[in-house]
Amino acid sequence: MLSPKKVKYRKMMKGHRAGKATRGNYVSFGDFGLQATQDGWLTGRQLEAGRIAISRSIKRGGKVWCRVFPQKSITKKAAETRMGSGKGNPEYWVCVIKPGQVLFEMNGVTREQAESAFKLAAYKLPMQTRVIARE
Repeated sequence: MLSPKKVKYRKMMKGHRAGKATRGNYVSFGDFGLQATQDGWLTGRQLEAGRIAISRSIKRGGKVWCRVFPQKSITKKAAETRMGSGKGNPEYWVCVIKPGQVLFEMNGVTREQAESAFKLAAYKLPMQTRVIARE
């Protein structure tokens, strides 16, 4: 599962999701990209499931880039623990996604292949997405 090697603070605040992505909102490495149209949290497992779906769809045809990485820890208290006594331990890691952020990119394939691969990956993700091409 994806997680950072080292972080300054293990337990993070919940934060708030407002506004659109101002960075990482265009295709920079490949020819086609999968762009989020909603905000949300994307777990490392969901990200890996999407990457595997794309890789299996295009086989050895092209190259895939993952443009996001889980850097926010989500904590959880142990089962049957009374309330209080501090914040729980980190359970898993998520990426904070804003609308407009590019999640995956690929090149070396046709537009039809890219759209079908991204459609399979979109089923694995908890937010609405769209396919974009490099300008």
